[in-house]
Amino acid sequence: MQEDTVLTMRGICKSFPGVRALANVDFTLRRGTIHALMGENGAGKSTLIKVLTGVYPMDEGEIRIDGIDGTINIRSPQEAQNYGISTVYQEITLCPNLTVAENMFIGRTQKKSVDWKTMEKRAGELLENLGIPARPKQQLGSCSLAVQQMVAIARAVDTDCKVLILDEPTSSLDDNEVSMLFGLMRELKTRGVGIIFVTHFLEQVYEVSDYITVLRNGELVGEFTVKDLPQVQLVATMIGRDLDSLSSMKKGKASALPTDSSVYEAEGLSSTESRPFDFHIAKGEVNGFTGLLGSGRSESVRAIFGADPVTGGKVKMNGKNVKISKPLDAMKHGIGYLPEDRKRDGIIADLSVRENIILALQVIKGMTHPFSRAKAEAIADEYIRTLAIKTASSDTPIKSLSGGNQQKVILARWLLTHPQYLILDEPTRGIDVGTKTEIQKLVLQLAEEGMSITFISSEIEEMLRTCSRLIVMRDRNIVGELKDEELTQERVMHTIAGGGE
Repeated sequence: MQEDTVLTMRGICKSFPGVRALANVDFTLRRGTIHALMGENGAGKSTLIKVLTGVYPMDEGEIRIDGIDGTINIRSPQEAQNYGISTVYQEITLCPNLTVAENMFIGRTQKKSVDWKTMEKRAGELLENLGIPARPKQQLGSCSLAVQQMVAIARAVDTDCKVLILDEPTSSLDDNEVSMLFGLMRELKTRGVGIIFVTHFLEQVYEVSDYITVLRNGELVGEFTVKDLPQVQLVATMIGRDLDSLSSMKKGKASALPTDSSVYEAEGLSSTESRPFDFHIAKGEVNGFTGLLGSGRSESVRAIFGADPVTGGKVKMNGKNVKISKPLDAMKHGIGYLPEDRKRDGIIADLSVRENIILALQVIKGMTHPFSRAKAEAIADEYIRTLAIKTASSDTPIKSLSGGNQQKVILARWLLTHPQYLILDEPTRGIDVGTKTEIQKLVLQLAEEGMSITFISSEIEEMLRTCSRLIVMRDRNIVGELKDEELTQERVMHTIAGGGE
């Protein structure tokens, strides 16, 4: 092992029934560097991390850690930790009802009686040393998500970790919190910790990383220094083909087809979570709600779908008054809804891909009229093929799929109902750039075929390249509507900030 190298993985292979997850993958992590692990969903990133942390046994290959002679065989997460490999996941696995100090040390002592006074002192020193704005006796749940992430990192660092794996640590953080987390990552670099950074945010990769390794279809594409790999080239490397430029995407952007009336219109619509608002969408239009987190974007579309109890307002579909007070009403009137939280509100984790795809249409038909097995399989196979869903078969549990492929399954669920109006709330959050592009192109294609679509994304650029009209929200109120030449990032930000209607 080279002097500055803390971890090497060579020829790593891993297969599951019907799926080759990793094929001869090499990975090298240097001491005191941040190394981004990139690739589309299903590229093999998660599998490689799980092999390294002992969740999965590798089929072939070797792993070496600095300071340990010969290759090692990591058979459990506890063994990985003993070798100095620690992981902090996107979903924080600490206990919010315990104090910061308790979270940092719980499970790390075999003594029956614990000297919490000493541990609180040690926790305080560590928090101060790493610049983490938390107190040892503070309840963890009272801290921001960023601080909770940093406490999890401090816990890992205090176990004398040589390799720190950060799996999508910034996905739920705002810009200030991301900056705080990056400050801690840079501090750990100076201490010689090697950090593996898994993220879908390209800008963040270039802000904080030193090296990039790209995987595609379970194979190593290459290792690069950040300065030698421009962002456009990274995208092309990840997806294995040239990515359409933003300008060409915008040229193909759908606008509403000629129509005399709206497909859907609401007047004074409100729910338990949203304030009264007016809204309409025409046939073949792609519009969107935009605004900062908490502005009311998601609450508004949940009111449209009846996902939150509706408290007032009038609704029309194709010019006729209708009552939509619950999701089944919306579904029967031809409205589909891909929710913001895929895991909580979207997938049924223990059901198969096939069962997840047919779910909405089965509900509309009624559970007393089930699909035959042959019909359900034919439907699922068609959408797996059409949307290029990477799965061993339609019988595979959806929880086994990557995030991007889970999202495609939910899309398939709603496309199967042939909705007039489809609501997509953060359809590309947490998925790779290649799948993002596929979904954006599909949205434009569906609109050209006459479907009305409301598209919500935290990324304004993504909204601008897909939507022909943007409804701007602030503090759960609509504060502006932009279209045509008004659709610029500057104008959107100006309106969000309150600089003009």
